[in-house]
Amino acid sequence: MKLIIQIPCYNEEETLPITLSALPRQVPGFDAVEWLIIDDGSRDDTVRIAKENGVDHIVCHTQNQGLARAFMTGLEACLRYGADVIVNTDADNQNNADDTPALVAPILEGKADIVIGARPIDAIEHFSPGKKLLQKLGSWMVRIVSRTDVTDAPSGFRAISRDAAQHLMVFNDYTYTLETIIQAGQKNMAIMSVPVRVNKDLRPSRLVKSTPAYIQRSIVTMLRIFIIYRPFRFFGSVCLVLTAIGLLLWLRFSYFYFAGQGRGHVQSVILAGVLIVMGFEAFLVALLADILAVNRKLLEDIRYSVKQTFTSGENNSTFNREGKRG
Repeated sequence: MKLIIQIPCYNEEETLPITLSALPRQVPGFDAVEWLIIDDGSRDDTVRIAKENGVDHIVCHTQNQGLARAFMTGLEACLRYGADVIVNTDADNQNNADDTPALVAPILEGKADIVIGARPIDAIEHFSPGKKLLQKLGSWMVRIVSRTDVTDAPSGFRAISRDAAQHLMVFNDYTYTLETIIQAGQKNMAIMSVPVRVNKDLRPSRLVKSTPAYIQRSIVTMLRIFIIYRPFRFFGSVCLVLTAIGLLLWLRFSYFYFAGQGRGHVQSVILAGVLIVMGFEAFLVALLADILAVNRKLLEDIRYSVKQTFTSGENNSTFNREGKRG
């Protein structure tokens, strides 16, 4: 059994040595523990620092592509290097690496495909009240959409089984944390949360440049996720709201019309007609979006089958060349 711990990095020369010094080289249940760095177009000495501190694998983006793409690049590299379980953590040493055995334990026991490290959000001093609220709101929304009971959806400290990693695909460029849980929930993967500790804050968050910007990006991200993964429910809700308002206006006009006062309320009829037509159009969009969602799921299944075949072939080639796997 091989565990690979991956760390997406962007200009992390200052914090990376601290993070790497805390990572384990031995974890119960695994024969090998390796480290992998995803250099997301860093302009500093991140790669040199990684090499000097014993990182086993380094994959690089020529330009900065964002956290979500770096995460997916890491998963694909870990699969190529034969990982049975992948642990993702942050380069700023936010997560306590001593909790890695607890994080991977449910996967080793066959109880989970993905395990999310649940941070003590209320106790984290460097989180503003607004950020704490959004963290909880994001987790609540993810629980609704994914039908899971994940308590800290934005947490990047997570363990992923090999099979689960082959299924995941991130469409969002901003962050992978919410979308991967929703995907896993839709694919009926077993997801668990385990409590983890956090370390002292070493630097400001790269995702949170300001509280207003974070709020805006988070709301847009959550809305986009809801539209992508629950399109019929979203557009169906729009259809119901528009149609209901239209019908209420029509009933209002009917009341005044039969009371002999309809002449002064023609605007209600016009607005009612417009809203009902818009509601019908929203219903058609809901049907089309649902069909597209089915096609997306089929493409994801095809991608999984191809990836499974590709990584299995690569691992067999490695075995044949070296006489052993790894």
